[in-house]
Amino acid sequence: MRQLATAAVLFAACACAYAQSYPEKPIRMIVPYAAGGNADIMARVVSQKLGEAFAQQIVVENRAGANGVIGTDLVAKAAPDGYTLAFIASGHAINPGMYTKMPFDTLRDFIPVCQTSSTPILIAITASLPAKTLKALAALARARPGDLSYASQGNGSPGHLAGALFNSLNGVNIMHIPYKSTAQGITDLTSGQVQLMYPSATTIIPHVRAGRVRALAIAAGHRTGLAPEIPTAGESGMPGFEAVTWNGILAPAATPQAIIERLNTTVAKIINAPEMRDRMLGMGADPLYSPPSAFAAFIAAELKKWTKVIKDSGAKLD
Repeated sequence: MRQLATAAVLFAACACAYAQSYPEKPIRMIVPYAAGGNADIMARVVSQKLGEAFAQQIVVENRAGANGVIGTDLVAKAAPDGYTLAFIASGHAINPGMYTKMPFDTLRDFIPVCQTSSTPILIAITASLPAKTLKALAALARARPGDLSYASQGNGSPGHLAGALFNSLNGVNIMHIPYKSTAQGITDLTSGQVQLMYPSATTIIPHVRAGRVRALAIAAGHRTGLAPEIPTAGESGMPGFEAVTWNGILAPAATPQAIIERLNTTVAKIINAPEMRDRMLGMGADPLYSPPSAFAAFIAAELKKWTKVIKDSGAKLD
């Protein structure tokens, strides 16, 4: 027993020393999405500050494909030494419900490091639709079954599943129409070709303020700093209707806890710095720090939630 205790102390001391010297070389930050998108931009902003804090280069690599599965799989199979990380988005918790087979286990094959931001989804309707509240919208959908439709940026996207969740919560059947891009969907929303959309607040608020569409609520548990005047779904009488896009950092499973803690502490300082918070809000994202355990619980809850929504709605990729 004494030998085991001594070995444990030595192991802990070695892990602590390793974490103190970490990082000793550049870190790869894998972004499993295309360059120029929201996750890519956010990853580069955070990685720049992380590199400054560590006095090491953080190399951002875009490995897009299969809604993030290809790049994330690369990280799942990387050495668990803290030198290969993933900068993920909310699709990470959606994919297991959309794909019949995954090359990794979404929960077991990673250690969450830290959530970095959250971008709320906004419930927007075409200006000619008479509904002024979420309850009025649900009542209108019941009164006009099969007559209303909503746009999204594609099957399996957060906007698609937010609409499926709204349908499920209210017992309505608003038809989903997938588009190739958010911009195309917004164009048809403003013209009235579709009546609803669940886009990120960033993309739709300029159209709301121009009077081209009407914002009914934010599908989040709190108001967004981007448009604090828009109430949450809960404040609008529809608790439980929450759908956000989010970003965070993962490491391969078995990465030493001391390294995870060092990464988390460093990212927390970056996210909570006034300059970074202002920059993120300017990009349309609410800065959101979380410790590893809380981020792990959040991912698990998101996975459970969206898997059920996908199953109940029959959502498919094609």
